[in-house]
Amino acid sequence: MGIDRWVCLNHKDDKEAAVKTREVRTTDDARQIVRERELDYVKVGLFDIDGVMRGKYMQRDKFLSALDEGFGFCDVVLGWDSNDQLYDNVSVTGWHTGYGDAKVRIIPESCRELPLEERSLLFLAEFAPPTESVCPRGLLRRVLRHGKELGFNATAACEFEFFLFEETPHSAREKNFRNLKNISPGPFGYSMLRNSVFSEFYEDLLQLSVEMDFPLEGLHTETGPGVLEGAICHSDALAAADRAALFKTYTKVLAQRQDWMATFMAKWSPDWPGQSGHIHISLADDDGATVFVDSAAEHGISETMRHFIGGQQALMPELLCMIAPTINSFTRLIPGFWAPTAASWGIENRTCALRAILGKPSAQRVEYRIAAADINPHIALAAAIGSGLWGIENQIEPGKAVVGNAYDHRFPRKYQLPATLTEAAQRLQISQAAKVIFGEEFVSHYAATREWEEREFRKHITDWEMDRYFEII
Repeated sequence: MGIDRWVCLNHKDDKEAAVKTREVRTTDDARQIVRERELDYVKVGLFDIDGVMRGKYMQRDKFLSALDEGFGFCDVVLGWDSNDQLYDNVSVTGWHTGYGDAKVRIIPESCRELPLEERSLLFLAEFAPPTESVCPRGLLRRVLRHGKELGFNATAACEFEFFLFEETPHSAREKNFRNLKNISPGPFGYSMLRNSVFSEFYEDLLQLSVEMDFPLEGLHTETGPGVLEGAICHSDALAAADRAALFKTYTKVLAQRQDWMATFMAKWSPDWPGQSGHIHISLADDDGATVFVDSAAEHGISETMRHFIGGQQALMPELLCMIAPTINSFTRLIPGFWAPTAASWGIENRTCALRAILGKPSAQRVEYRIAAADINPHIALAAAIGSGLWGIENQIEPGKAVVGNAYDHRFPRKYQLPATLTEAAQRLQISQAAKVIFGEEFVSHYAATREWEEREFRKHITDWEMDRYFEII
């Protein structure tokens, strides 16, 4: 798919219109751009509990009406898993409610181009009250609003590793996901050879990131066959989550349009390290000045930053399932594979769960390294920021910063992480801090969905079990 295919058929002046989409702020602006483009249909999407983008095309008049009034969207998207299997243990929706429509509001300022030859625009949406209580985007917005009340504005950015395969959704299933062909062989981190050979895909992805406003500050190969890492430019935290979720979705779209597949699983092969989804976070005051820097303090880390790290470290074991949301997430959290195994922190230390990155005031931040590529960005950011704000409010001091290899350290029990998704869900379920930060309804709903995920896993017999036990036991 070359750059010459990047044609938006909706208008004559691509550059002028591309700027205009990201200038939409109000419902009146949204009406104007839809009418100017003479669109018959508009695309509207939202993100479910697993971060999967769900949505539909809406007829123009229906869309214009919904800008003011909202519209009904089947609440089943909050009541099923990533495989469309219905949860049997949640109360917000289910057979007992009849799976009715929940009210959804359109977010005018989310307006984006759809450059891949689609004659439409994209708008994001989120659930309105009362279902807002378990809406991932609504969750993050509430956390950020509380931060604002405390005098803080959060800035964030995500970076994702993902593997690319010369496979289609059909071929991967026909192979039962075995012997999949990566787009390139062997480990070759930061390869100029690979990014030159596959420059067409790189350039298309970079262009797509600009057109759809999830711009990348870097894109390179990582160590592994066909693995790339994309670092998204920082922005305010809500926009950062939107950007991250769109990046994951549309990287897959771009790959599949050329008969490739991209996976954001935490770990797809026992032979290679897992795929990270690290989150970078900083806080500023209402004047835009960082609150993480104090030149008179040790290492230049302010009391606010120290307590922010303290809260993140203290609550990480309780909130882990918001960061490690799948069965597969826990296959990555083992020593020696660049993934943390305890709620540790250190200064410029990549073996820790929390890495304090020091430097000029505008760049000083915390990297939340426990996260993998399989995160729901809205929920993960809510956990990472919410726990940090809790630490500031409660003046939580972090443990001693790790010097050297964190894998060689023994940590107190309070910093040890749950070993399974069920254990992590149970820790969340009883966490009083989580209920204060996120609300009891969200905690109950989300923990139940993670328990369901592990129960579904336990219904299945793995290849490892067959190979190990079939003949011998």
